[in-house]
Amino acid sequence: MAEPVVLARPEILSPIGQATLRQLLRVWFDFERRLSRVPIIQRLETGTFTLLDYQHLLLNLRQQVIEGSRWISRCASSFDREHADIRSVIIGHAHDEHRDYEVLEQDYVAAGGDLITIRQRPRNPGSEALHGYLMYRASEPNPVGLLGAMWIVEGLGEKMAKDWAARIEPLAGIGSDATRFLRYHGSNDDSHMNKLYGLIDRICTTEPVADDTLRTATVVGRLYALQLEEIDVA
Repeated sequence: MAEPVVLARPEILSPIGQATLRQLLRVWFDFERRLSRVPIIQRLETGTFTLLDYQHLLLNLRQQVIEGSRWISRCASSFDREHADIRSVIIGHAHDEHRDYEVLEQDYVAAGGDLITIRQRPRNPGSEALHGYLMYRASEPNPVGLLGAMWIVEGLGEKMAKDWAARIEPLAGIGSDATRFLRYHGSNDDSHMNKLYGLIDRICTTEPVADDTLRTATVVGRLYALQLEEIDVA
């Protein structure tokens, strides 16, 4: 189980911000429990994960990674001038990650996969649902609730990606040249999480906005788990 998210500077949070953070942590722990019940993650945790599992994982993550920069960019474009500071943070985030899928493709090839195969792979039903929900929310005016989506997605990178890479390499019989996507996010998403901490006070200024953020995090966590569950269905 990943270590709990720790806030570096809790004194910056308003009362609503503090309450929102506590609830986001609860959403995260529920998400962790859901992931632990997903078959491919169970195999990783019990040591029965294979090279084929890793290839299937990358095949099914690629479309979500490609679409990630799209919904984040759409989200940024949906903020008005009164939220220009939020828009700037999100634009920077989209810029940081808009070509991550290329690293994932290279990992797939390094793990014995075929580049054409991963590029032609369609979204699985879970990825389709996740993408549709995120693009819908990102198209709303000033979609501040998507802070909850970023909390789940970036939390995965910060708290799980590096550990997954360390487990996958010996089980799948591959080297670090095939887990660069996971290792990059394991090493860099902590800075992204720090930006999210800074946005909690800025965004969660009322109870309705805080509730929307929590609801969005819950939905994204469930859809992300569904995306991974579909690996064993496809």
